[in-house]
Amino acid sequence: MRPVEIAELDRQDDADGIGQQIVAAVVEVGGRVLLLRRPAGEFRGGEWEFPGGKVDPGEELIPALHREVDEETGYRIERITDYLGSFDYTTRSGTRQRQHTWSVQVIPAGDIRLTEHDAYAWISAGDEPPLSGELAAILDAHFRTR
Repeated sequence: MRPVEIAELDRQDDADGIGQQIVAAVVEVGGRVLLLRRPAGEFRGGEWEFPGGKVDPGEELIPALHREVDEETGYRIERITDYLGSFDYTTRSGTRQRQHTWSVQVIPAGDIRLTEHDAYAWISAGDEPPLSGELAAILDAHFRTR
């Protein structure tokens, strides 16, 4: 994604009053996509999601994406292949968040290293993903753009 497009995402988030930006990656290896499960007891506990997380204050979207994928999986992003879109949600505390999601190619480093999740799964295009509506739509967009 060109820098001007990233700047546009930031500008739009500011204009829309987004309190927290979130980044996520659709990580595909060998035709399968990685999903992580949030631990019970956390916000959205038990739900499956893509690797990602909060953008730190002063941090840019793409460096945050690289950091989050590495922190949550132990994999390093080799190349960002597509921007898949965004969706908004509100936390329990009332903060409006916007998740931006990209398809990425990674340099696999063996087994997934879980640091913030309690399980992971690899799913293929024909599988029924255990995802919420927004995430299922993003996964569908990813498989359509391959």
